[in-house]
Amino acid sequence: MKLIHIVLFLFFLIISPIGNQLFAQNETFKIVLDAGHGGDDPGNTGNGYNEKDIALKIVLKVGQLLEDYQDIELIYTRKTDVFIPLHKRAHIANDAKADLFVSVHCNAHTSSAYGAETFVLGLHRNKDNLEIAMKENSVIKLEEDYKVKYDGFNPESPESYIIFSLMQEEFLDQSILVANYVQKQFTGVLNRKNRKVKQAGFLVLRETYMPSILVETGFLTNKAEGRFLNSKTGQTKMAEAIVDGLINYKNIINLESLDAQIAGMQVEAKDLTEDKQGYTFKVQLAASSKKIETKPYNFKGLDLISRLKVGNIYKYFYGEAKNYLDAKSLKDKAESKSFKGAFIVAFNKSGQIVSIQEALK
Repeated sequence: MKLIHIVLFLFFLIISPIGNQLFAQNETFKIVLDAGHGGDDPGNTGNGYNEKDIALKIVLKVGQLLEDYQDIELIYTRKTDVFIPLHKRAHIANDAKADLFVSVHCNAHTSSAYGAETFVLGLHRNKDNLEIAMKENSVIKLEEDYKVKYDGFNPESPESYIIFSLMQEEFLDQSILVANYVQKQFTGVLNRKNRKVKQAGFLVLRETYMPSILVETGFLTNKAEGRFLNSKTGQTKMAEAIVDGLINYKNIINLESLDAQIAGMQVEAKDLTEDKQGYTFKVQLAASSKKIETKPYNFKGLDLISRLKVGNIYKYFYGEAKNYLDAKSLKDKAESKSFKGAFIVAFNKSGQIVSIQEALK
């Protein structure tokens, strides 16, 4: 096993009590996408919007973006406006032996609160977290015999939530890891207000047997944020942020996906995930003697294209990242658009191309 593999393997063994379960043995990485609410359950209706509709549109956009990745298999709990009981959503994920469960929602509050937050299953730390969980869990009252199905759970009783301190403990580290990557995209890339990664007792997460997160994309009760989430632009941006966070998580836990560029280097996990001061990473898509307009239509829909002339050759680059992990996700996205020969290039603060080794160390 190469040194970089050993270092990363030991790193994840340290942060997880069952580190060896981090590495999926499936040929494909299975993700279950869960659009909250549906059918007779509209979710919250802040400012006249329906949470169920917005959550579904975001989930379908996430799926559309992920379908371009050949090593990802998608399972949906719903793709239309239907009601799916919470326990069945978990069963869908468990039956598929999924590697990750992602539930998408929109928030609501009586105040002008705004911002994005990502939850994992656990004991609520404050009243606000408990209230959000109670609101999302109240949907079980639409189900027949819900007290039997959920072992006497009462969504309105704070005492019922004590059990969540023990549930899903073995997947907590992984769930927090993916939640942090998604939250970083919301705040660091989209500049949404950071309401952070939190723990609370969500029933939809309780019975899943894999890392699981619940995303609250924003508050429909906030006029500006509700308008943003109800727009096609807002839904696309939120979906892209979720996808980038999920891809970062998939890459960091899947050792075999690391590039040959760094396979022989003596680097640690922090070298791949920490931002590098004075360096940036881009993905080279092509080189040509022709000067091509850096427009998305010339690069299969990819934006943020830059061009650099080296001698008589023009080199074309996609995106810009401050760390190698984000650059790897950009490379994966480029490959999903059929740029199979794409590779990562490092630049110093003067804009000169330097070796990957120099940038990482």
